[in-house]
Amino acid sequence: MSDASLSHLLARAARVEERVRGLVAQRRTDDPAPEDPFRGLYLNDEAVDRLLEGSAAVRSHPEYQVRARAEDDADRAEAAGEVLRLRQLARSASLTDFDVELLVIALLPDLDNRFERLYGYLNDDVTRRRASVGLALELGGASAISSSARGRLEPSRPLIRHGLLLVEDPERPFLGRGLRVPDRVAAHLLGDDAPDPSVAPLMEDVTPYAAAVATQLGHALASGVMLAHLRERLTGTGAAVAVEALGLAGRGTVVVDLRRLATANDPVHLVALVQREALLRGAGVVAGPIEALADAAPDGVHLLTESELPVVLVGALTWDPQWSRASPLLLDTPVLTRSERVALWEREMEAEGSGLDGNDVAGHLALGPTQIQRAVRAASASARRTGHPITGEDLRRGVRAQNAAGLERLARRIEPEVSWEDLVLAPGALRGLKEVTARARYRDTVLTDWRMRRGGGRGHGVTALFAGDSGTGKTMSAEVIAADLRLDLYTVNLATVVDKYIGETEKNLERIFVEAAGVNAVLFFDEADAIFGKRSDVRDAHDKYANIESAYLLQRLETFDGLALLATNLRANIDEAFTRRLDAIVEFPAPTPELRRSLWLRCLAPPLPLTDDVDVDFLAESFELAGGNIRSASTTAAYLAAAAGTPVGMSDVIAAVEQEYRKLGRLVLEREFGLYYALLR
Repeated sequence: MSDASLSHLLARAARVEERVRGLVAQRRTDDPAPEDPFRGLYLNDEAVDRLLEGSAAVRSHPEYQVRARAEDDADRAEAAGEVLRLRQLARSASLTDFDVELLVIALLPDLDNRFERLYGYLNDDVTRRRASVGLALELGGASAISSSARGRLEPSRPLIRHGLLLVEDPERPFLGRGLRVPDRVAAHLLGDDAPDPSVAPLMEDVTPYAAAVATQLGHALASGVMLAHLRERLTGTGAAVAVEALGLAGRGTVVVDLRRLATANDPVHLVALVQREALLRGAGVVAGPIEALADAAPDGVHLLTESELPVVLVGALTWDPQWSRASPLLLDTPVLTRSERVALWEREMEAEGSGLDGNDVAGHLALGPTQIQRAVRAASASARRTGHPITGEDLRRGVRAQNAAGLERLARRIEPEVSWEDLVLAPGALRGLKEVTARARYRDTVLTDWRMRRGGGRGHGVTALFAGDSGTGKTMSAEVIAADLRLDLYTVNLATVVDKYIGETEKNLERIFVEAAGVNAVLFFDEADAIFGKRSDVRDAHDKYANIESAYLLQRLETFDGLALLATNLRANIDEAFTRRLDAIVEFPAPTPELRRSLWLRCLAPPLPLTDDVDVDFLAESFELAGGNIRSASTTAAYLAAAAGTPVGMSDVIAAVEQEYRKLGRLVLEREFGLYYALLR
């Protein structure tokens, strides 16, 4: 804060003190009981004299003696480029000179504690140490019955509407109510820019993002547009664009997360504090997602949209006219190309001192500028924990920190721990999985950079179906794809989705798709035929609503922008309309003897101790088991050996295979078990 700004504030305070002195003298003259023996209970004349002659920080300031020329000095200071906070606030809030007088009168006890007792004397009540409405009007030179003067303290007028002055004690008559300047306003006038403690947790630090739409919005804001709505397809883009636009319009920003604000006890009050914070800073408000506040506190949205400051609202939904009586400027944020996202990653990683190639580690991740900034900061914090440079794993943790937590209430998160080397599949299935991974990694290059538009309002998502018998590697393949893309795998829990009540299953699925839209992850529907099954002829109301459910899923999959993998043991049960809309179908055949041999070798590999009699070739040739069954049998054999305190032998493996056969409902035939059949007896 400049000395000129403080000098101006204290000069105005000194002018008020002159009026206080005059009013004290008048009260003494008019005092009907100067010899009152109980006067000491409030203040006697000697105490008042000491207060009027006492020294304080305000009186010690070298500019304190300025009287008549205070405003002339302020004019010269502003002409020289100084920012006078009291004057700046008056202009921003459209305060009259009388409003400023009332504000300074109420502020004096916060500048100099002598005025607490002086105001108590003038209020004729030592317990009331702030200016009352009647005292403030009198000190301001206005009549107590002046409607215009009293009207400046009505809720609709700037002082009260903007929260710059609080009228307390509503149970008292109007003239007896106390006036108080909030601590945040007093601190601002004294040069403190720390935000209100209630607002600080809601505010975000967002790096601006230059885009064509930011330039358009900046021109509009500079031309007087006060309300705009940015619809974003990529979370984190709208706020960065809005900050850039307000900067072009010559304003700072107060960026607020409306998700956190909406969960507060009194969202409407917090919206008022946010507006006051922006007013004090001479900034615009950037707030989103607007739909979060609209659902929780519609009155808060109305208050936010009726602000006298520039407000840019951000959200994923189209503007709803019910949100405001004002019509906002409607704009869409750009969909970032792969090269633009890579440039953002590299800029942020360079700022954190990382030499990683953004194209390799994160080019395919659908994150906006704000999310990229946060992800890199989170990765940097993770790296500092180990004292090493940022790694790909650190970035993965940073990306995960940006994911919507709501999805974990609807699906189970799996951190991938397998890779392509762990897969044992037929060449055709492996090629299909590689194609799905390539589609997910390069979809922005193909669909955005090369403009291979799909049309029909389809999203940029990738949807694939894995079809094959149980245990053939469908779930593991989904985990491998997630690991290759450095994403988490979310397995949809059908128990949380399917509901016996009509319409509830669709609502649950919609919640999953909405949450997944804000998550960089692989969404995996196991046993997909349970919800993506064939539509049937309508024979009763149940069939009708079951078909509606399928029709909804057909439409929703087309607009999904993420990566969804569907797995089924019964491909024939999947509706043909679904298969037409799938990007890829990967068949998982039963493994051949060669593949089974590889599977046995991987499952019985060190550090598992083995005896020399384990005949892997016999196991592969004789037992037609899927990979999941082989893994289960190997695990059972390991338990049998551990219980016996010996390495895993052929007898353990044969006993485990027998258990697996019985689980599958298959006959244990001597011709299949051959020479080892005797081990079962």
